[in-house]
Amino acid sequence: MSCAFGHHGGVRLLVVEDHEVLVEHLAEGLRDRGIAVDIALDGETAIEKLSINPYDVVILDRDLPGVHGDDVCRFLLASDSTARILMLTAAGEVDERVAGLTLGADDYLPKPFAFAELVARVEALARRRPSLPPLIACEDLVVDRARRRATRGGRPLALNRKEFAVLEMLAVADGAVVSAEQLLDGVWDEYADPMSNVVSVTIGRLRRKLGEPPLIETVVGCGYRM
Repeated sequence: MSCAFGHHGGVRLLVVEDHEVLVEHLAEGLRDRGIAVDIALDGETAIEKLSINPYDVVILDRDLPGVHGDDVCRFLLASDSTARILMLTAAGEVDERVAGLTLGADDYLPKPFAFAELVARVEALARRRPSLPPLIACEDLVVDRARRRATRGGRPLALNRKEFAVLEMLAVADGAVVSAEQLLDGVWDEYADPMSNVVSVTIGRLRRKLGEPPLIETVVGCGYRM
């Protein structure tokens, strides 16, 4: 099978914010849009999670207790992470914004902000990930990453957000096997139960919607591939 490809699909995001009500609100809203979201309530926890997990975008509150947001930003930039950084702060002054951007943040959003604007900025940063084309074609399947749509043989597929994200990860893998654990990490988040059957159930629904001939192969003991 010939596939146009990138390196990975799905968007995984870390929200670093000490205001617990705000962070839960942001996480819930972003998950509703099919984004896998992890949470850190302080800078130390953020650095621990950044050391373990690959993220595409980090929403980083600048004024964190303990380890300051600036130090989390410096840690991220010193690592080999390709994560894009959206910095948040209560300070809307120009010099504060300039300081955050000079430090290496990719974008800056002063509080209070509209959730719709945050989502738009996160999606814009996610599109700037390296080596990920906006359109992925596998035989008669076309996955439009920018518009979050897919067609097969020119027919639109009615996919929910999780189904699309799974399809995207498989499509960009260029025929390589993607494990259930990788799908769980990339499409769901750190709270997903690794023992649940949510991946196999989603794959089953996806297969039915994709129709014949089948495009997704199960590699026993390993995972799935296009």
